[in-house]
Amino acid sequence: MKRNFVKSLCVVLSAAMLLTGCATWNNTAKGGVIGAAGGAAGGAAIGALIGKLTGNVGVGAAIGAGVGTAVGAGTGVIIGRRMDKAAAAAAAIENAKVETVTDANNLTAVKVTFSSGLMFDTNKYNLKRNAMNDLNDFSNVLLEFADADVAIFGHTDSTGSDQINDPLSVNRANAVADYLLSRGVAPTQLKTVEGRGSKEPVADNGTSAGRAENRRVEIYLYASEAMINAANNGALE
Repeated sequence: MKRNFVKSLCVVLSAAMLLTGCATWNNTAKGGVIGAAGGAAGGAAIGALIGKLTGNVGVGAAIGAGVGTAVGAGTGVIIGRRMDKAAAAAAAIENAKVETVTDANNLTAVKVTFSSGLMFDTNKYNLKRNAMNDLNDFSNVLLEFADADVAIFGHTDSTGSDQINDPLSVNRANAVADYLLSRGVAPTQLKTVEGRGSKEPVADNGTSAGRAENRRVEIYLYASEAMINAANNGALE
């Protein structure tokens, strides 16, 4: 048992050394490393380590956890290439901030952030007209990549109490989800719609700029089980 643990640790560390030197790699290249290093085995350890390296700790626990399909090196490359295309499509939206992250299956996913200040009035959850325009464009991305699962999370700053912030973040996440559904996105594509209140800040709540950054809606596109199976079978473009 000790030998198996050491072997697993070596695999994790090897993946870490490779990824620390590949900040400029695209998702296709990173997908090959992740698929080869992890697959379905040892996924949690490698996923957590990658999260620490990329600054996305906790993301893997939130997205992709329900998929149990094994992932090989070739599959990781194919899905990485697919996510490159999704990221490029999302990046064309004017007010979308697009990043790549790693899901619970050690596959590349796409994180799209919209500022709540641009989407909603203070303490409101009715979408502004500009937000609707952005979501119109984003719904087209989801329709194009309908084989990607989607998670939506609303976030607030720390001003006020949890009794205010928690339901506000839920309502804002739901407002985004409802609008995307009204644009033809399939309900089955939206796997998670949640509010996180002020519990997951990305900036300093002690400054107005930091609070503005913390008020946001995050949307993740990640590989569905159908996408993984298609990649495994060589049927994913």
